[in-house]
Amino acid sequence: MSRRQNYEGVAVAVPITVPYVRYSTRSAHWFIGQALEALVKASGVAKEEIDGLCLSSFSLVPDTAVGVTQHLGLSPRWLDHVPTGGASGVMCLRRAARAVQSGDADVVACVAADTNHVDSFRQTLGSFSNFARDATYPYGSGGPNSIFAFITANYMRTFGARREDFGRIAVDQRTNALANANALFKKPLTLDEYMGARPIADPIHLFDCVMPCAGAEAFLVMSEERARDLGLAHVVIRGAIERHNAFAEDPIMVRGGWRVDRADLYAQAGIAPTDLDLIQTYDDYPVIVMMQFEDLGFCEKGEGPEFVRAHRTTFDGDFPNNTSGGQLSSGQAGAAGGFLGMTETIRQLTDQAGARAVKDANLGLVAGFGMVTYDRCLCTGAVILGRPT
Repeated sequence: MSRRQNYEGVAVAVPITVPYVRYSTRSAHWFIGQALEALVKASGVAKEEIDGLCLSSFSLVPDTAVGVTQHLGLSPRWLDHVPTGGASGVMCLRRAARAVQSGDADVVACVAADTNHVDSFRQTLGSFSNFARDATYPYGSGGPNSIFAFITANYMRTFGARREDFGRIAVDQRTNALANANALFKKPLTLDEYMGARPIADPIHLFDCVMPCAGAEAFLVMSEERARDLGLAHVVIRGAIERHNAFAEDPIMVRGGWRVDRADLYAQAGIAPTDLDLIQTYDDYPVIVMMQFEDLGFCEKGEGPEFVRAHRTTFDGDFPNNTSGGQLSSGQAGAAGGFLGMTETIRQLTDQAGARAVKDANLGLVAGFGMVTYDRCLCTGAVILGRPT
């Protein structure tokens, strides 16, 4: 295990969701501003007291986090821009926590936001990765659906997974979303409906794909002492990891970087995987959820299909996963998708989850996954959050 200072004394609080909309002509700046205003109102912390900002956004370009400080009237003494997409929630939290511990910042706002309309979506896809674009466009392929169809088909051939196995994940997440007022999908989903949905890119069908939308997610990081003084319900960090470009030798991705560092993650927290009460996996496609079940140590590699057959992953099931509905049923607001599991876990562990609350939940794991190329994603991370003792 690597030697490092733990995350003692750091609080994570004030989960914010700027409601998602399918399309918007408003800019990413606007959604970031809405998130910041909500953080101020919900926390009682004045905007001038926020002296750290960690930001993730795709559609903010060509601006970066420093441009946002001018636009929104912030003057932080600590600033970071984390362009790791679905892994950005975990990575922003790790950086913000270290800033607070070192005294480089007292209150850090972690914000992820993106807009979505036809042109902004086209620009995001076109400029996402020149490396991936140049490898796929000559073959008539473009966008993530074809890439994840490639990864999914390979996983199915390698480990014997069936479409029904991925369907169980999507159906359970839809059940969770029905108890989440922020979720874009409001209708139940059956396994028959999942199986009968129109094909997108074999073997990917409609309900395997997230719905792009506009919105924002945010939270605050500060000392536990500050959170208590403000009377803020908060969680603490029991352990956190990240890894980039893991298993580069694999011809096609069948495992992620979580596998490299999971022993360290659980050792930091002093727990085993079975001690967790809920998990939030990054869910751009169901196959990636299944890989996380394996690579985070809940089952062995290749046992993911049997694992989902044996467990109910609804908020009231025996293995609660993506209790907000996840991106598959809440929507994917660009980089904010990487923060969705974080804000949901804070809500679950501070008694703010309402009808979808996991009973007696004390420990939750949030996993992040981002920056797809043509045969894999490059960034992985995970954090274990818990109620304060």
